[in-house]
Amino acid sequence: MKPIWTRDLSVELLTTLHVGTAARHLGIEFLEVGADVIRARMPVDERTRQPAGILHGGVSVLLAETLGSCGAAFSSPVGHWVVGLDINANHIRSVQQGWVTGTARPVHRGRSTQVWHIDLHDDQGRLTCVSRLTLAVLAPEGKARGAD
Repeated sequence: MKPIWTRDLSVELLTTLHVGTAARHLGIEFLEVGADVIRARMPVDERTRQPAGILHGGVSVLLAETLGSCGAAFSSPVGHWVVGLDINANHIRSVQQGWVTGTARPVHRGRSTQVWHIDLHDDQGRLTCVSRLTLAVLAPEGKARGAD
């Protein structure tokens, strides 16, 4: 399969881009960049648990949005940028410790929108969360449809 990325993309680049961000603060580690997939993991620890001692659902969504946004940004035309329009998540199974690993793949990559599907699994490979992220693809300034 031919890669969908429109510019160079690697685990090292994604790691560098997230220095000083919420993703880095929460311990997200990028693991893989494939032809049409990005994978990362996040620890379930004092940074990511809610008071009941399980992974905070909002933190699961942060991992999902991080992965989907990276995929959309690096598969859009050079010079374009992406912003999230909608994200949903279904929390399937709680996690108390270890890691959750997220895998993001495109569902739709259009001219003006993209949709990404993100699955999160625990260390035993059990599905913990399913998420879908919709993003707007924005043209560079002066390149919008109808602009001269």
